[in-house]
Amino acid sequence: MQPSAPRILIIGQGLAGTALAWRLWERRVPFVIVDRDEPLTSSKVAAGLITPITGMRLTVSWRYATFYREALRFYRACGKRLGQRFFFPRGYVRLLKDDKEIAKWEKRRRDPDMQPFLHRQPPPLNAGVIHQPDHGFQQRHAAWLDTTAYLEASRRFFESLNAWTAADVQPADVSDDADGITWSDQRFSHVIWAQGWRGARHPLFDWVPFQSALGTILTVRADLQGEKRILNRGCWLLPRGDGTLRAGSTYEWTFNDPNTPSAAPVQGLEATLRTLLRVPAEVLATQTAVRPIIKNRQALMGTHPTHPHVAFLNGLGSKGSLRAPWLARHLVEHLLEGAALDPELDLQQNQI
Repeated sequence: MQPSAPRILIIGQGLAGTALAWRLWERRVPFVIVDRDEPLTSSKVAAGLITPITGMRLTVSWRYATFYREALRFYRACGKRLGQRFFFPRGYVRLLKDDKEIAKWEKRRRDPDMQPFLHRQPPPLNAGVIHQPDHGFQQRHAAWLDTTAYLEASRRFFESLNAWTAADVQPADVSDDADGITWSDQRFSHVIWAQGWRGARHPLFDWVPFQSALGTILTVRADLQGEKRILNRGCWLLPRGDGTLRAGSTYEWTFNDPNTPSAAPVQGLEATLRTLLRVPAEVLATQTAVRPIIKNRQALMGTHPTHPHVAFLNGLGSKGSLRAPWLARHLVEHLLEGAALDPELDLQQNQI
């Protein structure tokens, strides 16, 4: 690390905070990353799916090619540094659930922006394993990130640098003045709050329109007879390579406990999984956490309008694995070099 470089405090070691730390490490800028060290968070629970054509509207994900290229380079570089693989390109099969969706796809599939992401001759699915395997399409340039392994390995590396610590940092614990930031009797040039859905509780950012959602993912055991692709019809199914699969996910817009789902959405997910698979699926575990979503925004980042040493990166929702590397690089360039932020993502230009 460069002793003369500005020292930056990062609050939260989820996908956003971890990417920020790596971007600072790449530039040899000292940092300290502080995390609540909770067993279940949206980043730790996340499936890590990275897919180009998504949603009920069957459209290409916003700026997918840009984000995917950066994510591919970033996670491969992290894996090489840490001697561990986290990023796995995979075929992704989207199965169409009814005549209405089939008709919609017949129109969408001709769009020029779809063509780079469509597999021309994918291998057929096993009709003995999958219900109605013929109505669908396979996507190219899809992948999954093993978020648990990535976050754990990154934490160990940051700990080895004495740059990681466990603490429940409250907004009142961090003060700023004209010259920088003070926390725990230490000085920093900036603080970056990357707390996920808890960011809605920060008094400096209480105007950000968070609309976070509780989500549950199942761990299941089922014999897919060698099928390794990610599957989706009403829910997604991810073979992990260790004999288990993950299936998800639910969305609950109102909740009390951030780790306790309502019964009905989970039962609905299990029922949807049965409509996808012909083979028995045994539910081994459930994991629940809150996705950080900002209403009508893909994400927001930047410094506070009246506190220039206080920065923010949040609202990545279900796209954190895909977007965090690109967003983190641009925020670091903004803080260190004064580089302009993308207007659609700039916190100050999106005040509500």
